Amino acid sequence: MFKPVKTTKIYEEIIQQIKKLIVDGKLQPGDKLLSERELSEKMTVSRASVREAFSALEMMGIIEIRPGEGSFVRRISYEGMLEPLSFLLQVEIDDILQLLEVRKILEIEIAALAAVRASRDDLEELARIMAVMKDQIGTGEIGDVSDAAFHFTIARASGNAILVRVMNSISDLMTNTFKTARQKLFLVEDMPEILYQSHEQIYTAIAGHNPQLARRHMRDHLILVEDVMMSLKTGGMNSVKKMKRIGPEHEITKDFGFPS
Repeated sequence: MFKPVKTTKIYEEIIQQIKKLIVDGKLQPGDKLLSERELSEKMTVSRASVREAFSALEMMGIIEIRPGEGSFVRRISYEGMLEPLSFLLQVEIDDILQLLEVRKILEIEIAALAAVRASRDDLEELARIMAVMKDQIGTGEIGDVSDAAFHFTIARASGNAILVRVMNSISDLMTNTFKTARQKLFLVEDMPEILYQSHEQIYTAIAGHNPQLARRHMRDHLILVEDVMMSLKTGGMNSVKKMKRIGPEHEITKDFGFPS
């Protein structure tokens, strides 16, 4: 019945400590955080762990990372503005496919904007996340955290702060709705490698500043994830095995009628 308790990852402990400092009022909105180097020395952890914690905190909307300036506790939160949207979606979605449609509509165009607007820092961050994904495949980790960071970084690279907040709300709903299926997604045989290749195509298109290609690869990626998760949710592993017999290339490239 019970499973062994896993040790909390270092970056998660860093996140908890920073969140507690904010809750306790020791860090105020607008306050600048210590640099990665300073924080890693004070907490006796690696700079990579601090960097991962900072990326997650920014994805949560708790801090803002300003290239060349540092990391700051956010002054203004858009979450309050988006609470009605989240509530409306949670109450009125009768068919989960509608939520998946919304995600496609948003992320396909977000990828195109990122291909036009991505800065050098954005591209370096995407490259770093891709490297983490590759390492995780080698060590057998599922890579769900780096997957979320990848999509968040693309949203941030779009240069539209409101889109970032809307995507955060959509991601929260996706996580709550597909929690079990999402966890199983990364456990499907060969799926981490397939997802890595799909992410790599998106990254290459954005790094090449090719918005049309970024649209196409993001669309194909989301359709792939949607198909597998829906199969897991409705038909279990047997449905996924049938899909895999068709071949991942078919699933990635088939046309669902979206303009390229």
